[in-house]
Amino acid sequence: MRRSDPVEGHRWPWPLPQYGRASLADLLPSVLAEMNVPGESNRLGLDPARRACVFLVDGMGLGFLRRYVEDARFMGGLLPTARRLTAGFPTTTATSLGSLGTGLPPGGHGLLGYQVLVPGDGRLLNQLKWDVPVAPERWQPRQTLFDRAALAGVSTMHVAPEAFRDGGLTRAALRGMRFLAAETPEDLAARSIEALAGPEPALVYAYFGGVDRAGHIDGYGGDEQLRQLAIADQVAAAIARAMSPGAAFYITADHGMLAVPADRRIDADTTPDLRKGVAALGGEGRARYVYAVDGAAADVLTTWRELLGERAWVLLRDEAVEAGWFGPVAEWAYPRIGDVVVACRDDWAVVASVRQPLESALRAMHGSLTDAELAVPLLEFRA
Repeated sequence: MRRSDPVEGHRWPWPLPQYGRASLADLLPSVLAEMNVPGESNRLGLDPARRACVFLVDGMGLGFLRRYVEDARFMGGLLPTARRLTAGFPTTTATSLGSLGTGLPPGGHGLLGYQVLVPGDGRLLNQLKWDVPVAPERWQPRQTLFDRAALAGVSTMHVAPEAFRDGGLTRAALRGMRFLAAETPEDLAARSIEALAGPEPALVYAYFGGVDRAGHIDGYGGDEQLRQLAIADQVAAAIARAMSPGAAFYITADHGMLAVPADRRIDADTTPDLRKGVAALGGEGRARYVYAVDGAAADVLTTWRELLGERAWVLLRDEAVEAGWFGPVAEWAYPRIGDVVVACRDDWAVVASVRQPLESALRAMHGSLTDAELAVPLLEFRA
């Protein structure tokens, strides 16, 4: 493993994920420990339960939920006792689901961003679309928490749209569960309730993607995103109403997001200096991996730092690892990180309008280390 703990006594100028204390990677180990699964650690100090449902609302950052609490009355009622967790870096779905599913920080499971270069291949793997023929089980070789739960006699179920059943990210991060398809919010609630109904120990993972999707397309805090938040709230309330005694219900998110104005977007495809010495541009607008041609990393670092200035934190790969952005990094995962790592500050983004036109046009984005992106809620309900 590569060094990853921040240097003792050093005050970094950026927020850090709370790996090992209060991160998404700490949630399911704690849930399984409360269900008496051997070898798991209750890092969050959760109370015992025989059955548990974890409902993940994609894109519902803690700050977003607090700001729009009137559109989520049930979840808002749980906010006074909510815990603050952090996503890992980058704050993006593939990375967060990897941490959730394995109980490891990003450097340990290797799902290190939205788009990463496949070492020795030269192609970028989009870890949501899984558009390069890489076996998910080899790309992410760590045993999942769901596999470990099943070995301990816990029934595990994944409730999500049918399209996710055999997807690369599902196989990489969430393998080991029985899949229950749910195409509508009503189905999502019903399948989750059914999965919790039996007397045996059970862990249900349910996913809702509407809040994130609406934020990207229609804008942060827009009418459609708030409508999706209200739908997620209705699903959560329905699950809670049907829960039997002895079950625990947890609601969380994979990351937050924020609006990125048009005049705060730096276009790497129309800025010649940002193309010099660059072999590939990975990541996404708020968190970039810059893969340099051989021998050009130092020059790329200098150029990107000068051009971005106070609009981003720009580090060499080793610097980002040493700063603790990824947690401990496995040797096999290390080459997937860009030679230069860029985390945008405030509401800036580095887009690529030619190479990545759809991503560049998103109205709200995520991926970086701001509190709006890092902080996610952990809401708890007991019957």
